[in-house]
Amino acid sequence: MGKTLLLAFSLLFPLLAGAAPAAEPVAASDTPERALHGLLLDIATAGERLVAVGDRGQVLLSDDQGQHWRLGQVPSHALLTAVFFTDAQHGWAVGHDSQVLASTDGGEHWQVQHDDPAREAPLLDLWFADADRGLAIGAYGQLLVTTDGGAHWDDASERLDNPDQLHLNAIGASGDGSLFIVGEQGTLFRSRDAGEHWEHLDSPYQGSLFGVLATREPGTLLIYGLRGNLLRSTDSGDSWQLVPLGGAETRVDSGLAGGALLADGSLVIVGNAGTVLHSEDDGRSFSAFIRPDRQALAAVVQAPKGELWLVGQGGARRADSSGKGEGMQ
Repeated sequence: MGKTLLLAFSLLFPLLAGAAPAAEPVAASDTPERALHGLLLDIATAGERLVAVGDRGQVLLSDDQGQHWRLGQVPSHALLTAVFFTDAQHGWAVGHDSQVLASTDGGEHWQVQHDDPAREAPLLDLWFADADRGLAIGAYGQLLVTTDGGAHWDDASERLDNPDQLHLNAIGASGDGSLFIVGEQGTLFRSRDAGEHWEHLDSPYQGSLFGVLATREPGTLLIYGLRGNLLRSTDSGDSWQLVPLGGAETRVDSGLAGGALLADGSLVIVGNAGTVLHSEDDGRSFSAFIRPDRQALAAVVQAPKGELWLVGQGGARRADSSGKGEGMQ
């Protein structure tokens, strides 16, 4: 992948910026086995199906809880950084060259809805309210919006008070419907009207932030980033408190990259060096586990039958609800 495989999510943007550009459609020589053990950066569910995306524009699909995987049909080799489904059929993925791909058949086939190679800036995350209304964010302050399922994408970067065009790394919604964007140098924005208007919030941390995670409490959410920094708000972002992590035996100072709210209300956050955090009290406290392989993790999702799938350096791994378990698939 480009210059090097620097799988340190404390250096997330340089890693993504060095990936290969868009090229030919996925070649027949690419196999599910190779992709499953390659670089994967995000994973989601489309109904009962698991959908993972990553290097070389590869999309992996499984309909049997990860027992078997196959490749979706993708018209590009551009690195894919994030994927989002609103239901079992409608999904989108974003990546390099400001590319947005869309699928209407659960990830089997994908079409390019938007790309801008001349901009030389990846899209890094996306969020959809429903099958029509969505937002995508990325490097150099990019904010794209659609109101027609991606048939048209408009540049709405001017909605953000971001004169330095700081990179935007993640977007997510809290339980009360507020949207949040986080990025480099502690960038933090909030919208209370589905992304039409944004307010710049005073950041509780001045380093890069990589994730937003809702809890089962409507106004409570977490943001996280470099050096194990994890912050919690119980008032929809008006104020923040640092969540202490680890202890004498398990110190957490690695970058945190992705998270999930599980069906039972517990939370899992993953990151660099095999870090897995687990909370059963809406993010007030976390237990920490360092996976033995210590490979960087980018994202986590709960499969329909309850187990977790972790993706990142070295591909996909099945785990139990605490992030421990079987290791490589």
